[in-house]
Amino acid sequence: MPFIDEAKIFVKAGNGGKGCKSFLRSRNLRYPRANGGDGGRGGDIVVVADNKVHTLLDYKYRQHFHAENGTHGGSNNKKGADGADCIIKVPLGTCISDFETNHLLRDLELDAQRLIVAKGGGGGVGNAKSRLVTQGKPGEEKTLRFVLKLIADIGIIGFPNAGKSTLISCLTNATPKIASYPFTTKAPVLGNLKIDDLILTIADLPGLIEGAHEGKGLGDRFLKHVEKTRLLIHLVDISGLESSPIENYETLNKELKFYSSSLASKPQIIVANKMDLPDADQNLRDFKKSVQKKVYSISALKKEGLDSLLKAIKEKYEKSV
Repeated sequence: MPFIDEAKIFVKAGNGGKGCKSFLRSRNLRYPRANGGDGGRGGDIVVVADNKVHTLLDYKYRQHFHAENGTHGGSNNKKGADGADCIIKVPLGTCISDFETNHLLRDLELDAQRLIVAKGGGGGVGNAKSRLVTQGKPGEEKTLRFVLKLIADIGIIGFPNAGKSTLISCLTNATPKIASYPFTTKAPVLGNLKIDDLILTIADLPGLIEGAHEGKGLGDRFLKHVEKTRLLIHLVDISGLESSPIENYETLNKELKFYSSSLASKPQIIVANKMDLPDADQNLRDFKKSVQKKVYSISALKKEGLDSLLKAIKEKYEKSV
């Protein structure tokens, strides 16, 4: 299933039904008695977060949504039926904005969380209540933008071919596509990591490159998926076969800062991967001297060094909660 994380839709709430103009006539009544009922209320447009929905794919093909109109009032004080609401289900982590104003309406993060994005029109008044019969009011209409930001506890970031997919497959139940060429991962991958009694969700992001915050390599689309994480695993290809580990580390941190200062300030676990390759030991020594921070060395391919990494993940996560 394609991973779609942005959508634009048009919504129209239901119109209210007309009030009825009706009179009861009887030989027992000197004058006709007004008995027209009110119109029914139009249905609302309601967006609901659903943990069984994982993509905005449906809204790529269906972009117009209408709630049901209220029915008209009737004689004998019969009120028109209210229109049914239109329910739109979205994944957890969907940000809903007004497309015209770019105003954020709500960020739906919890299962079953609801937001009325367009209210149905009120029903018109029948002449049983008022001498002036009124039409039903029109329902609200809006153009909305949906932006999905994955809800994960930990995000794995790194340059293409750093070994992120291999690492998440070692740590979790995720089964991403793994190959030796860059940009193997075309969409974020989620997996569940169990450490003792702690269960964490990890997101593996497609490789980021210089200029990611400007959209290069679709980076701006993917960076938003680590905004909700508490912790980042910064994976570095320490082999140096394709590029400088130090330059890659510094460049990616700059991209985080350019995109969002809050994203750049998130706690990081620095992980040097591919320690099984030649020159990795010397590159690691040079890298540690440069960054002056704790670095965890692993070989995701051979599953070496993972115990220390898991311990660090648990400790760092618990401090961030």
